[in-house]
Amino acid sequence: MAEERPGAWFGFGFCGFGQALGSGRGRQVHSPERLRAQDAGADVGSVSASWSYTAFVSRAGRVQLSGSAGGAADGCRDAWASETLLVVLRDRPGPGPGAELQAWAPGSALRGEPLWAQTVVPEAKREEGPGAEAQAGPLPLLPCARAYVSPRPPFCRPLAPELRARRLELGAEHALLLGAAGQVFSWGGGRHGQLGHGTLEAEPEPRPLEALQGLAVAEVAAGGWHSVCVSETGDIYIWGWNESGQLALPTRSLAEDRKTVTGEATALKEAGSEVTGPARAEDGAPDPFIAVQPFPALLDLPLGSDAVKASCGSRHTAVVTRTGELYTWGWGKYGQLGHKDTTSWDRPCRVEYFVDRQLQVMAVRCGPWNTYVYAVDREKS
Repeated sequence: MAEERPGAWFGFGFCGFGQALGSGRGRQVHSPERLRAQDAGADVGSVSASWSYTAFVSRAGRVQLSGSAGGAADGCRDAWASETLLVVLRDRPGPGPGAELQAWAPGSALRGEPLWAQTVVPEAKREEGPGAEAQAGPLPLLPCARAYVSPRPPFCRPLAPELRARRLELGAEHALLLGAAGQVFSWGGGRHGQLGHGTLEAEPEPRPLEALQGLAVAEVAAGGWHSVCVSETGDIYIWGWNESGQLALPTRSLAEDRKTVTGEATALKEAGSEVTGPARAEDGAPDPFIAVQPFPALLDLPLGSDAVKASCGSRHTAVVTRTGELYTWGWGKYGQLGHKDTTSWDRPCRVEYFVDRQLQVMAVRCGPWNTYVYAVDREKS
């Protein structure tokens, strides 16, 4: 991040394995706290969170593990954490271009020999044009943009030559790929509608989302069993499983728990509004409860805010707006929504912590049950 204003990483949610979330007291952090043990907080460049541990990569190239897995290594460009595999992209030893991709058992503490290693040499840059290569995004997409890392064998999986990959996100059972021209592809398990093709069927190969054809997409995010994308104009499309309100659509489980929140259009909890019945449509009739949304649905943020970034946890969703505000919704049992409690929400709610402290959110990374946020001081007007 090339941001010059002072900034730091914050964390909230589940930390039952000692992940570096705030003070580290107890198993949960309900409101954003600066990362502990990270003078680091300001030096961390990227975060990848699995369920029981988190990998932090500093701007100086050091990867540090926190939680059920520990260890550290230098010369690291990127890291991707899963429960079964820790993948790091490190500077290649010796002369020559490229980097080395290493896969480790999370409990190895990055000592000894990796499970496997592969030299990765980026393809030669081509002139800009209709067929130009897109610069690959972060792991699990490989720098050559022709393959990606999977947490299950075979660990390195090729992509079709015609797929110009810009970013790839892996959910619990499905994958989302963002192409160079802004198109979205999905494949894998589809039983919760997370592929967005209008069915609950699995797809063995990447298939373009017809519902998003012609839309230039800038961001994609895959959760446990739901998906989100953000268009270049700031619109949010969301689909998949809605069991905990992670799609920001009315869900029966929250209504039955007397936690379905309607409030005003701002959904900022200003009046503490909470109702005991289902949400209401404009004509006064109850909205239908939605368990599965198999097609992408357009989601409007409060106050007409435009989105620029999105991330998904197991059953929660987080979005950063163009003005640097953070909205979260979905499952909140461990405080992963950052609203000072463990309430689940089926409406986008602004995280007031960053507003109150005049902080501008720049990035968000959701783990399955927690959330990490990078924020900087707002410029004074």
